Order: sequence, then C-alpha cells, then structure tokens
Amino acid sequence: MPASNARASAKWLRGIRFSWFSLVMLGLVVLGVLVVAPTLHLYIDQQHQIVRLEQSNADTAKKVTDLNKQVADWSDPDYIKAQARQRLLFVMPGETSYLVIDDRPPAPKKNDAPVSSSIQATKSDWLSSLAGSFLTAGLTDQTAAQLSR
Repeated sequence: MPASNARASAKWLRGIRFSWFSLVMLGLVVLGVLVVAPTLHLYIDQQHQIVRLEQSNADTAKKVTDLNKQVADWSDPDYIKAQARQRLLFVMPGETSYLVIDDRPPAPKKNDAPVSSSIQATKSDWLSSLAGSFLTAGLTDQTAAQLSR
C-alpha cells in the first residue's frame, strides 16, 4: 500500500509542468519580496520614530508654555510679594506677624511592643502543597460538583 502511494505521488509530480513564463514570474515575485521587505521594514521603523519624535516635540512645547507662564508670573510684582509672604514669611512695614509653632497637644503614645521577639518558621512547605493541589486537580476523575462538597 505505501509503495502505491509513493508511485502515485511521483506520477503526480512528474505530471506538473511549469512554463518558462510561470518560472520567470515566480522569480520576479520572489525577487520583489526580497527587495520590498527590507524597505517596508525601514519605512515602518521610520514611522514609529516620527510618532515618538512628534510626542517628544509636544511634551517639550508644553514645558516651554509652562516655563513662559512662570516667567510671566515672576515678572508681576504682586506675585513676587505674595511668594515672599508665603515662602519666606515676610511682612510689609507696619504689619505684625504671628507664627504659631506646634499648637497641637502631643499625640498619645501607642503600644509599640514588638509583634514577636523571635523569628518563627512556617509549619508546612507551601511549594509542595501548591504542587500537590495542582496534581490533585489535574488527575482527579471526580466532577466539579463532587469536588465542591
């Protein structure tokens, strides 16, 4: 039986005829794929790079806008006065500044006793328990309803 299959497939292969035109066209298709594939890969890489650079440009433009806003804020004398009052605690002439330091009562002490005075070892090996659970679940003949009981 196998010998007859081999003869039939050999006869079928001998029956296939390629014309010169089909061989030339097949060669051109293979050559085209070999020429276009690296170019296409390069094109896709360049498109990804363009997207990354556009995102970087957008991020940089946002940073420039934020910095321009900060420059405009620091050019305003009222903003500078407000920052000096807030950050450096400056006051205008004739004003009195009151600074309250730690006006809250001390927090009550919590029991800071250690949880354990010695290191304790577990009583079971979790890795072998996990492996046993997988093997039991995979090799059982019971149904889900029987296992859930």
